[in-house]
Amino acid sequence: MKLNSSKSVESLHVSPTIANAMLGDVFSPRIEVANNLEFMQSISSNTLDLIYCDVLYGTGRNFGEYQDLKPIRNEIESHYVPRINEMKRILKNTGCIYLQMDTRINHWLRLICDEIFGYDNFRNEISWCYNSQGKTTNQWNKKHDVILFYSVSNEFEFYQSRVKDSITDLTYKRFKKEIDKKGYYTSFKNGKEYKYYLEDGSLPKDWFEDVTYISRDNKELTGYPTQKPKELLKRLILSVTNENDLVGDFYLGSGTTAVVCKELSRRFVGCDINPNAVKLTNERLNGTLF
Repeated sequence: MKLNSSKSVESLHVSPTIANAMLGDVFSPRIEVANNLEFMQSISSNTLDLIYCDVLYGTGRNFGEYQDLKPIRNEIESHYVPRINEMKRILKNTGCIYLQMDTRINHWLRLICDEIFGYDNFRNEISWCYNSQGKTTNQWNKKHDVILFYSVSNEFEFYQSRVKDSITDLTYKRFKKEIDKKGYYTSFKNGKEYKYYLEDGSLPKDWFEDVTYISRDNKELTGYPTQKPKELLKRLILSVTNENDLVGDFYLGSGTTAVVCKELSRRFVGCDINPNAVKLTNERLNGTLF
């Protein structure tokens, strides 16, 4: 959900219909213009397999399509505590959550999530590293987002083989002779030999640098501010869900989560307080945007 620039979240009262466990199929997702707190309250407990949200970052800026929160701890906590409580309630015991933000509020969100999901259910703090416009000369340039990854319990599945990293050129150069001769390279740990084949990739790391930011000439670009690339959502969704699983996004924005869910045959439920976000999402899902 992105805040509408003319109305605050708390002043808008949209009561979506009560949702059941199915919430439609992959071709009929439930997407509504709604206050995301009220929307989530309409969803039955223990329903979703995954929640991904590109949340409000606490910049204090007006992005045209939405007004961001201010980076004030009380404001951040007042907004997120009830919403993240609802997110945990509607997730299955086998469910997971990815929350994306930057370094303005990740420390506060980490504390909130530790309290709600439990410290032991924290899995990763992922850094999505990218190059984009904008630079500064008086400090290190800020070129990464933070994605917090939590599970509801230890009963979730992480599908590592689907999201392996490619073997880098540096690794290939380092083991070139061995790879060219045997088709793989080896390493030793605790007295055991491990073989690594190029086509198998390497174990996924908690930082992404091969997913590029959407440039002005990218065919994915919709013009909606803070749009995220499909490749990023694909990696996250594949990591913890299977076909026909139910995914939720309650900060819908440009609708990338919904689009990727349709492409991967996942069911989807989501909302945004901005009618333009919902309109854009439906246009992308229906193939009528371009």
